[in-house]
Amino acid sequence: QVQPVESGGGLVQAGGSLRLSCLASRAITSTFWSINWSWYRQAPGKQREFVAGMTAGGEVNYADFVEGRFTISRDNAKKTVYLQMNELKAEDTAVYYCKAEYYGSHFWGQGTQVTVSS
Repeated sequence: QVQPVESGGGLVQAGGSLRLSCLASRAITSTFWSINWSWYRQAPGKQREFVAGMTAGGEVNYADFVEGRFTISRDNAKKTVYLQMNELKAEDTAVYYCKAEYYGSHFWGQGTQVTVSS
């Protein structure tokens, strides 16, 4: 069982940075290593969209709108996945969600609000 718990959101000015964290609470270390992780976001009035992903094997991919500004990473010892976001824009304002995919089961976190002021 995996229960992602996000943190790190907040209010930042355009051009600034934030680092989001997603703790895989209730997951043992061997489980964490087998999880495919993703970050999604949902802006008001819009559908949830993919932001970044990292497979259990370490392959990463990003949405086109990231344009090299975000980096997904993980710390196995801390059972935590990160999303480093730089050069933030007003259009990055959204609730950011962490998703864990474990052998076909999907587990979502509760989300963390990111607000970028222009």
